[in-house]
Amino acid sequence: MNIILAESDEITDKLIRLIDYRAEHIIKVLRSQVGDMVRFGIISGGRGQAEIIDLKKKYPFFVDLSIEISDLQVTVPPVDLILALPRPIMLKRILSQVTALGVGTIHLVNANRVEKSFWEASIVAENRFRPYLLQGLEQAVDTRLPRISLHRRFKPFIEDFFPTIKDRCQVSIIAHPGSQSTLQQNVERESGRVALAVGPEGGWVDYEVGKFREQGFIDCSIGKRILKVDTAVTALHARISLLLE
Repeated sequence: MNIILAESDEITDKLIRLIDYRAEHIIKVLRSQVGDMVRFGIISGGRGQAEIIDLKKKYPFFVDLSIEISDLQVTVPPVDLILALPRPIMLKRILSQVTALGVGTIHLVNANRVEKSFWEASIVAENRFRPYLLQGLEQAVDTRLPRISLHRRFKPFIEDFFPTIKDRCQVSIIAHPGSQSTLQQNVERESGRVALAVGPEGGWVDYEVGKFREQGFIDCSIGKRILKVDTAVTALHARISLLLE
């Protein structure tokens, strides 16, 4: 945890008392003392620092902070992710990883090779995404939560929904092993916002690839090796970010 995050309604007159895992982290991991400063951010708000004005080192822990927010700019990362819904344990990892890397919106979509049971998992059925998104923000010293959008049917997503948002992105990429096109040929510093579509284990079927192409997606490969979804998402995001810099 590289930043302490809190909701705005937890703060009163620039003061906050922490009594949960955040207090325990400050005391047991950071080993902070009264008078020390820690990075602090308001979820979906600004960032700054906070001074420790009181704490209790034995259970039940508490830490009192005096907050000073100096950076009010919350930028939206230039990559939006379209992700065929992976198995729940992998989804948790991906949510934390891509939030740390930086994404604007995450569209979780159905695909031919997505198991129906994945949609019934509690993390999806009950929208329990937030803890994993916060882990990514705490790692990356960021405050902006990515938006998550669920699409349980592929055809309505690609034919009806995506056309309503396609103009937000200047480049749309579908990761597709075996493609002769590369990211370097299609993404550059002036590309602006990028939509990245990553398929399930086993990849997109030909019908799905065709539908993406109809919406202007360019299918790209990052090499001969076929990667697991969480590894592929990280590798693709890293390469796109490098090309945009």
